[in-house]
Amino acid sequence: MGPKFSGFLIVAVLAAIAVSMSVFIVDEREHALKFQLGAIVGSGYEPGIHLKWPLVQSVVKYPNRILVSRESEERFLTGENNNLVVDYFMTWRIADPTQYYSRVRTEQAAVDRLTAVVKEGIKAAISRRQVQEVVSAERSELMDQMLIDAGTSLLEYGIEVVDVRVMRIDLEDAVSEAVYLRMNEERRRQAENLRAEGDREAERIRAEADRARTEILSGARRQAEIVRGEADATAADTYANAYSVDPEFYAFYRSMSAYRESIGGTGDVLVLQPDSEFFRFLQNQSGSRAVAD
Repeated sequence: MGPKFSGFLIVAVLAAIAVSMSVFIVDEREHALKFQLGAIVGSGYEPGIHLKWPLVQSVVKYPNRILVSRESEERFLTGENNNLVVDYFMTWRIADPTQYYSRVRTEQAAVDRLTAVVKEGIKAAISRRQVQEVVSAERSELMDQMLIDAGTSLLEYGIEVVDVRVMRIDLEDAVSEAVYLRMNEERRRQAENLRAEGDREAERIRAEADRARTEILSGARRQAEIVRGEADATAADTYANAYSVDPEFYAFYRSMSAYRESIGGTGDVLVLQPDSEFFRFLQNQSGSRAVAD
C-alpha cells in the first residue's frame, strides 16, 4: 500500500465523517429539533435527510406517535368519603416539540406532569359523586369533562391528551362489605315492593275472574230455566195433544211409564191395595176394573 493510497483513504474517511456529521435523518415517527450553541434554530422537519453544521449544530429527536402511560391502584375519595381503587391509562402525543423541550424535555417528566393533571381531574370527577353513582355511571361520561380540562392545561407543555380510560373501579375491602350490604338491602326492598304489587294485581285479577264467573253462571242458569220452561211447555202441549187424540192410549202410556219407573228396581218395595187404580192396566187390558165374583 503506497503513500498516495494511504493519503486517499484518510481523506475518504475524514470526508465520510464530515458528511455523517453534516446530515441527519428524520423518521416519519419522529420529531426533530436542531440546536446551535444550545438554542433551537430549526423544527417541524419532514421525514427525510436534512443538513446541519458539524460540531456547531446538534439534533434532538422525540417520538411522533401516540404514547401510552398506565397508572394502577390509585385511590380517590368519593363524595361520601369512601376510598375507591382505580386503574386507568392515558394515551398522549407530543403536539409541539419546541414547547415540549422548553417545558419538560424528557418523557418521564412529561408522564409525571400528565399523571398529576389527569389524577387531579379524576379526583374532582369522583369527589362529586357517591360510590353507587361512580360504579353505575358511564365511564366515558365520568371522564369527558376531565379530559377537556386536562387537554387545555397541558397544551402549554406541548402535550396533547388523546384519551383517558378507566379500566377498573373497586372499593377498598374495609367499605366493600358495607356497600354490598346496603345495595343488597335496597334490592331486597325493591323485590318486596314488586312482590306486593304482584299480590295486589293477582287479587284484582282473581276478583275480576270471580265476578265474571258469577255473571256467566247466573246467565247460564237463567238461560237453562228459560229452556227448561220452554221444554216443559212443549211437553205439556204434546201430552195435551196426545190426550185429545186418544185419551185411552194416553192413559195406558202414562201407566206403563209409571210401572217402568217404580217397579223392577233391585230392593224396590211398593205397598198398594190389589184393586188400586195404579194396577188397573195389569188387571185388565182395557184398563177397566175387574168384576169380583
